[in-house]
Amino acid sequence: MSASGGTKAIVAALGANLAIAVAKFVAFAFSGSSSMLAEGVHSVADSGNQALLLLGGKKAQKQASEEHPFGYGRERYIYGFLVSVVLFSIGGVFALYEGYEKIKDPHPLDHWYWPVGVLVFAVVAESFSFRTAIKESNALRGEQSWSSFIRTAKAPELPVVLLEDFGALVGLVLALGGVGLTIATGDSVWDGIGTLCIGTLLVAIALVLAAETKSLLLGEAAGPEQVARIRAAAVDGESVTRVIHMRTLHLGPEELLVAAKIAVRGEDTAAQIARAIDAAESRIREAVPIARVIYLEPDIYQAGSSGA
Repeated sequence: MSASGGTKAIVAALGANLAIAVAKFVAFAFSGSSSMLAEGVHSVADSGNQALLLLGGKKAQKQASEEHPFGYGRERYIYGFLVSVVLFSIGGVFALYEGYEKIKDPHPLDHWYWPVGVLVFAVVAESFSFRTAIKESNALRGEQSWSSFIRTAKAPELPVVLLEDFGALVGLVLALGGVGLTIATGDSVWDGIGTLCIGTLLVAIALVLAAETKSLLLGEAAGPEQVARIRAAAVDGESVTRVIHMRTLHLGPEELLVAAKIAVRGEDTAAQIARAIDAAESRIREAVPIARVIYLEPDIYQAGSSGA
């Protein structure tokens, strides 16, 4: 996985979630807090998610084969989609079930200082993980807003880790609220309500992740800036006079397919056209390095007949 895949952010999140999961389960064992149990399962699910992202990045590095001539770059999209399914099925649904059971049959909260202490520790650890994800994302998002970055990012790992960490921090606040109200009122129904809120949050994040990774799996074009650079690089004004029409497709986060029909001069020989195509491919790769697979078809341009 390339640096832009956010490996550092994934590893930081994995380490934090494993430590937090152990602490939450210990707190649940001593206190009986359903919020703690839901948050523990949430952390286990998050740890599994990060392991899936790392596995997807490893598999995406396999060399292209006859069966898969365009390589395995989309493995990262597949595992990103699996992460959203895991987050929904394990984290969200379990938290909703546990919250319902707690409200239906409330149990007293024992040793309240265990869940409070663990939640404070978890907030610190998750904040470190979230800070790492933000730092790596800032290097890529430029002037984009956070919502725009999550919608348009071609590498799925950083948006996944960002949303997971954000959801984890909000979930910890909800768990603290549920435990705090239970301590203040003596009514453990509040613990169940906090758990339901955590489950609702996780399901919402999972749905957002599923929608974004589904779009990547279906195949997304290059961004507008990249398309503009490719068009400008393809044309030299002499042997290639214009791009008649063009299609782009991400084969993976760092691999782009470019297929275009370019206008050449009618009087050029086959050898001259071949050299023009080779030169245009070189210019495109220099302008957009991730344009790995390029197919250029020469044609004679006629106004009103673009072949679109």
